[in-house]
Amino acid sequence: MSSEISQAIREAFTNAKRVLIISHIRPDGDAIGATIGLGLALQAAGKTVQMVLADGLPRSFRFLKGSDLVQHRVKSEIDLSVVLDCSDLLRTGGALANQQPDINIDHHITNLNFARLNLVMPEAVATSAILAEFMPEWGLEISTEVASALLTGVVSDTLGFRTSNITARALHQAGDLVEKGAYLPELYNQALVRHSYKAALYWGQGLSRLNRKDRLIWTSLTLEDRLKAGYTGNDDADLINVLSTIDDTDISMIFVEQKDGRVKVSWRAQPGVDVSQIAFQFGGGGHAAASGAEIQGSLEEVQEKVLQATIKLSENNSDQKNGKMNTVASQMAQGS
Repeated sequence: MSSEISQAIREAFTNAKRVLIISHIRPDGDAIGATIGLGLALQAAGKTVQMVLADGLPRSFRFLKGSDLVQHRVKSEIDLSVVLDCSDLLRTGGALANQQPDINIDHHITNLNFARLNLVMPEAVATSAILAEFMPEWGLEISTEVASALLTGVVSDTLGFRTSNITARALHQAGDLVEKGAYLPELYNQALVRHSYKAALYWGQGLSRLNRKDRLIWTSLTLEDRLKAGYTGNDDADLINVLSTIDDTDISMIFVEQKDGRVKVSWRAQPGVDVSQIAFQFGGGGHAAASGAEIQGSLEEVQEKVLQATIKLSENNSDQKNGKMNTVASQMAQGS
């Protein structure tokens, strides 16, 4: 099926003259890398391309060549629209005004297949990895600049090749991108290691109210925290990935207050725990190990109802682990 869809996408790119590429609000490294990578490749193929990210580009990714071409909104007519790394249209921030896009390329298991052509591969480690695999089939060259953008997406979404879905295939793809000129040390450093002083101050606000219940930890970031730290983004400045490194936890969560009366919730889970369905329950989505949702309500209201549901998931997971351990212990006792 993917080969048929790939052929249809190739024909769509061949016939198009003006292409729109969009990805999700609060873009992460995969959204940015995929957008810039595909955008630059289509430009090199002679297309007029608009790359649109409704929330713009975080400063930490402006080192990528082509980042200056990203705009906040659609500015001119198009004849082909492509949505990248989005499980549903709401995640685009209304860039398409709810019109059905032509192409949807994604790796989230919760993707709703909302486009005319849907290339959705949950087994892929990143949307950028899907593009790295198929762009040669579509007649698009992977130059050094394109390879750098795509490898940034892969590095970001795998947290530096340490997520549980990493495979030999993914590592081979990364190696191919390095062979095409992408410089891994710089990309890794820029995407995952370096953070601004203001981001660190912002982290401090959240870390000061860190909570734990059994193997679940969580914290929150308010609009006042953002103002005090002088942090200009509307995300968590990657604090959730710091929380996910804490020992003796199965699930990490962060609640980020937004200006529009909504709260952005992010989950991270250790292998064996699936948080994607709980995110989907609240109108979001993602992966088993990393998911998110944006929920209407005050910070206190959202925290209360989401924590109840997540605590239940955490307790069920603990019960399942204990059940397995008891079974193994019983089998060992019987064997002795």
